[in-house]
Parts: sequence; structure tokens; C-alpha cells
Amino acid sequence: MSTELRAGPVSYLVLGIVALRGPSTPYDLKRFVQLSIGHFWPFPHTQLYAEPARLAELGLLEETREETGRRRKHYSITESGRALLSEWLGEPVTNPTEYRDLGLLQLFFAELTCPDEVHALALEQAQAQWLQAEQYEGLIEHFADRPQYAKRVRSAHLGARLARTAAEFWDEVAESEAEAARAAA
Repeated sequence: MSTELRAGPVSYLVLGIVALRGPSTPYDLKRFVQLSIGHFWPFPHTQLYAEPARLAELGLLEETREETGRRRKHYSITESGRALLSEWLGEPVTNPTEYRDLGLLQLFFAELTCPDEVHALALEQAQAQWLQAEQYEGLIEHFADRPQYAKRVRSAHLGARLARTAAEFWDEVAESEAEAARAAA
């Protein structure tokens, strides 16, 4: 293994997916993320095309190429990759949850705009959050009868709770802005 090992969240994501799925192409990784992790941990999927090759150079993944057809590259996790992944999974996570929401950023600057725009923002955000909650709940329902995935689905439970809480918050902001507009009229 190289002494220049730099592993970040995407590195661990790739190692974890390959450990769960078995040999995977970058496209397989992208599809897996779209159907699972991407619901709660968004990032540029283009990284899933570069990171496996980098991890293979470091000896954490093994690369094989199809002999015929599209000659796709498949990646398998090595013992070194498993060891690094296991070490990372055992590390405590002490940083607080990040909540990057452009709507919340716009709300912070609400005093620079009119109440109608804040009301519209709140309605749009509430609708988007209710939709997100429905998506999480759909995932939970889809995997409800598959106990082998119960641990993975826990993240969707938190996602649903966060989305519902955010939706309720935005509903309150919308109502507050509507009341302010009525009082000003």
C-alpha cells in the first residue's frame, strides 16, 4: 500500500459499497448511490468514476477488465481495503450533523426581501420536504419485509424524521408570513 494514502468520505463510500455488493463497475457504484446513500448524503457522482481507479493504485481495490464487449472495469476490495474500511467504521464520529439547505440560507436573509417572497419560499420548501419524507418512507416500506437490510434502512428512518421536521418548520414559516401579510393589509 502506498504511503501517500489519502482517504476521504468518498473513498470509504466506494470501499463500503464494493464490500457490500462485491465486484462493481463505477456505473454500479453510481446506481447504488442513487438508490440508497444519495438520499441523505449528496455529492458529485463523477467522483465515483475516478475514485475506484485511485483506490486500486493504492492497493485498496483490485481492478479487472472485461476481455470482450465494453471492456468495463470491475473493482473488488482487497484485504488492505477491508482493513482500512474496518478501521474507519470503528472510529467515533463526533462532528454534528451538517444541514446544508439553500432555502434556510435564503430565510436567513429574509429581512432583505418582501413577505410575499418569504411566504413563497416557505411553501416551496415545505412541499419539497414533504416529498422528501415520502421518498424516505417509500424506501422504508419497500425494505420492510427484508430483514437483511434493516440496519441500512435505519438511515432512511432518520431521513424521514428530519424531512418531516423540516416540512413542519417551513409550514410554520409560511403560516407566520401569511399572518404578517394579513396584519399589514
